[in-house]
Amino acid sequence: MGNILHYRVQVAVKTRFLPEQSDEAENRFVFAYTITITNEGEEAIKLISRHWVITDSNNNTQEIKGKGVVGEQPTIKPGQSFEYTSGTVLSTQVGVMSGSYQMTIVDSGSEFSVPIPQFVLSVPRILH
Repeated sequence: MGNILHYRVQVAVKTRFLPEQSDEAENRFVFAYTITITNEGEEAIKLISRHWVITDSNNNTQEIKGKGVVGEQPTIKPGQSFEYTSGTVLSTQVGVMSGSYQMTIVDSGSEFSVPIPQFVLSVPRILH
């Protein structure tokens, strides 16, 4: 049947604005994001590295590449999830993030990329 790779990875994101760490006068807006990576495939996978593209509403883009996430390169078994929380600082009230995770299949060492769908970071609107 050839090389059919049995990997399916779900990436879910929750975001939160952190007013206590932000300073509007200094154009410093701090956001936390919690990511849950679920292995819906049939083989154990390992997260090797991440690549983020973060764009604020002035179209300033920062790219972040690095090994693992939060200092870990987690192995995620079939049916299991790995959740972590990290953060970023924007100079505007709204921005977007997207990217990808580089993964390997533990048994074979085959590498594959998992896209991280774009999500919005936004200061909640305060109604008067």
